[in-house]
Amino acid sequence: MLVNVVKSKIHRVKVTGAELHYIGSITIDEDLMDAAKIIEGERVQIVNVTNGERLETYAIPGPRKSGEITLNGAAARKVSKGDILILIVYAFMDLEEAKKFKPTLCFPDESTNLLK
Repeated sequence: MLVNVVKSKIHRVKVTGAELHYIGSITIDEDLMDAAKIIEGERVQIVNVTNGERLETYAIPGPRKSGEITLNGAAARKVSKGDILILIVYAFMDLEEAKKFKPTLCFPDESTNLLK
């Protein structure tokens, strides 16, 4: 049996942009992606702490050390610049592996979105 568990989480980052006229996705500072072990194209659940919205899209890397967190395409309608988000990625694992697995948790600086 496979179970779906939290693989990675970036906790409390600030939205830096919302680009409605874009193909889609969330642009994440590549340093944050590396720290949270999120790969380009991976599905990301977005939990908007500010307004309660929840949605899913896929990750694309943004410039390193930029702190960029930009929602693109239709997802841009679900956020405002300055909203606080939690980004979560899940993985399927067999039950025994999942019992031992520890997710990668990333807690960047809330004001800059940069790694501490």
